[in-house]
Amino acid sequence: MAETGNDPLTGESMDNNKIAVVIIAYEREASLRRLLDSVSKALYPEDTDIPLVISVDKGNNDAVRALAESFEWKHGEKRVIAHDTRLGLKAHVLKCGDLCRDYGSVILLEDDLFVSPGYYLYTAEALRSAGDDERVGGISLYDHLLNVHAREPFYAIDDGYDNYYMQFASSWGQAYNVRMWNGFRNWLSENDNKDISGTDMPKNVSGWSDKSWLKYNIRYLIDKDMFFLYPRVSLTTNFMDEGEHSDRTNTDLQVPLMCGKKTGYRFSSPDNSMAVYDAFFENLHLKKILAEALDKGEKEVTVDIYGTKETGKTEGRYLLTSKSLAKKVIKSYGRYLRPADANIIFDMRGNDIFLYDLHVQAKAPAVNEADRLLYDYRAIRAEEMLKILKYRLFSRKK
Repeated sequence: MAETGNDPLTGESMDNNKIAVVIIAYEREASLRRLLDSVSKALYPEDTDIPLVISVDKGNNDAVRALAESFEWKHGEKRVIAHDTRLGLKAHVLKCGDLCRDYGSVILLEDDLFVSPGYYLYTAEALRSAGDDERVGGISLYDHLLNVHAREPFYAIDDGYDNYYMQFASSWGQAYNVRMWNGFRNWLSENDNKDISGTDMPKNVSGWSDKSWLKYNIRYLIDKDMFFLYPRVSLTTNFMDEGEHSDRTNTDLQVPLMCGKKTGYRFSSPDNSMAVYDAFFENLHLKKILAEALDKGEKEVTVDIYGTKETGKTEGRYLLTSKSLAKKVIKSYGRYLRPADANIIFDMRGNDIFLYDLHVQAKAPAVNEADRLLYDYRAIRAEEMLKILKYRLFSRKK
């Protein structure tokens, strides 16, 4: 719903869609209180009407609805939607995303998140920069520092911009405008509850419950060759509080949060960025580098540094991976620089990451798994690893 208003960055008058802040709540009163506190203390442009919507799914905790109704919002209209019947997370998120059609754009925040003071300013700039780019399917406020498939550290290569791209939709703070959201919803109307597995889709994602809306958003990005725009420094962090999809609180998904005020972000596009990743967190820029070196097309090269893709089902003849395979090694790289893809960009020779010709059999190279663990988890001593193992085993038994 476009209307005449103020620029969300400068406050100057212009034709603009509103950016509504939409909070998705269920039964976690303490989580919601913590999120609302961070939202209330954040930075907002003056003289700008910023709608706040708190959507509360039907549950057994009346205190959640009472908190939503009593919360004071000073930056515009506040609206509480208390659902009379239980929706479940998937339907609830989809209903909240549909509010794009009322406001123009939405920031979706689940109740176990916490926002940076600059979360709204970042989102406004990102939407203004990438809102019309047909290859951008959404804006993430969260910066991934963990490859959720490999359970290993992840860092996007620094190409000088304030963002990177990934074919992995965000659920820990995300924004959509009408174009982005309607594209996904139209695709979902034809593909909901269908089998979305495939070699281009991480197995653990396609295996998520049908209650997951996120796995469909990820499949949509893959099908349409689109990406989410991610920040270099996170504007949200995740407490992963105990709830519908988490059996205990832990800090696995906590990331450094931007604490100060920043404006004037420098955003890349998917076409000029060196930091564009597929759904497996693999850098697609490496395909271009290797294809040019081999004098082959990019479809002939598969990148699998983390080793989470299905061996034997790759698209082309050449495979870059950390796995030890009985195939001919054309070239091998070390695991010295961080992130790992920098070793290929800067041509760091070694024996940790291998470029194979899959059409030629050969002796499998030796790999040192201990060196890989020390590369990923450099601050952990042996006795600490044992403590972690005991803790994990004990937690599962409980």
